[in-house]
Amino acid sequence: MSRARSQAAITVGRLAGWASRITGRGAGTQVGGRIMLAIDPGLLTKLGSQDRVICVSATNGKTTTTRLIADILRAAEIDVVTNHTGANMASGVTGALAAPHKPSVAVLEVDERWLTHVVDPLSPELLVFGNLSRDQLDRSGEVNAIVKRWRTITEADPTRHVIANSSDPHVVYASLPARVTWVALGIPWIHDATTCPQCSELLTWSDEGFKCSACTFCEPKADYRLDGEYFIAGERRIHLDLSIPGTWNLMNAALAATVAEAHFEIPAEVAIKAMSTVEVVSGRFSKHRLDDGREARVILAKNPAGWTEVLNWLNGRDAGVVLAVNAHIADGRDTSWLYDVNFEALQGLSVVASGERALDVAVRLRYAGVECIVETDPLKAALAAGGKEVDIIASYTQFTHLTKRFW
Repeated sequence: MSRARSQAAITVGRLAGWASRITGRGAGTQVGGRIMLAIDPGLLTKLGSQDRVICVSATNGKTTTTRLIADILRAAEIDVVTNHTGANMASGVTGALAAPHKPSVAVLEVDERWLTHVVDPLSPELLVFGNLSRDQLDRSGEVNAIVKRWRTITEADPTRHVIANSSDPHVVYASLPARVTWVALGIPWIHDATTCPQCSELLTWSDEGFKCSACTFCEPKADYRLDGEYFIAGERRIHLDLSIPGTWNLMNAALAATVAEAHFEIPAEVAIKAMSTVEVVSGRFSKHRLDDGREARVILAKNPAGWTEVLNWLNGRDAGVVLAVNAHIADGRDTSWLYDVNFEALQGLSVVASGERALDVAVRLRYAGVECIVETDPLKAALAAGGKEVDIIASYTQFTHLTKRFW
């Protein structure tokens, strides 16, 4: 009866996913998985027992890192299944694992708040931890709460392999009980890492990394590290030749290269070559031709850390900038996070405030000393922006709407 129930759940879920795709409502992974779990709540455990599973989690970069790891494994002729569309909660993971073919490895992006709910049924052989910072203020719990949840996972199975960012104090504390391979990726956004997760006293920062002012907690020695555009593996210094832009993607690539070499024994040089051809990840960084002939690139930014990294990348580019912000649940209804972002970096650029909360953005830009025009429609805003090309930086729901309009 249990087997028949599981098969019925998978069949009905796949049909629902197919219907979602052909009607243009989405990729179908999330809705299909939701229906599967409604019919058979124990399905995720059953599916996970059939695969080698690795789970990738972080506040920022998990979708791209997951895609890079999957591409590396495919280049090494390892059969992979992955939730490539970013459906990263239990339903999305279930939908991905219920694929018709049975792969050698499942590479799964998991929302940082859902990790505990996914790890227990799946028992992954590897956890990949990138970074932890505040997400939208009204959408995600405190960083400290997530750190504690992650820590319970590593304490429950200290033999599990974890590959973790040694530059992030939150990630380090969560990873310590496990068998860890450390990679130093840097932490451009330190505003959420001011106190020690072990004793709550102040952290101090230096060229050697972080350490607690009161206890023994400090940055561990890294096995691998990112140095500018180079991945350092022992005595080897390998250039990260990527097609996707930005410092944040160098971090994602270094994390993926560490997974390849430290867990799958794929040389970093081979891994980096496999990553070099990736240009678009689930619509992120995609380029589109505007009606006036210029090229527009669409970039997703979801929280202060993500926005700050994107704005740093914009510096020095001869491009107009569109800031498209909504305030739905997926974006965060509270837009006060705008005041945590260094929009002053946009001074002197051609900027258009857009999206449903364009006026909120315009007010923030005024305080930052940035001149802008207001146009709520992002495509009209792109045409109004100056520059040889246009960069559209979008919150989550604006990003999804834009990618549908372009495609």
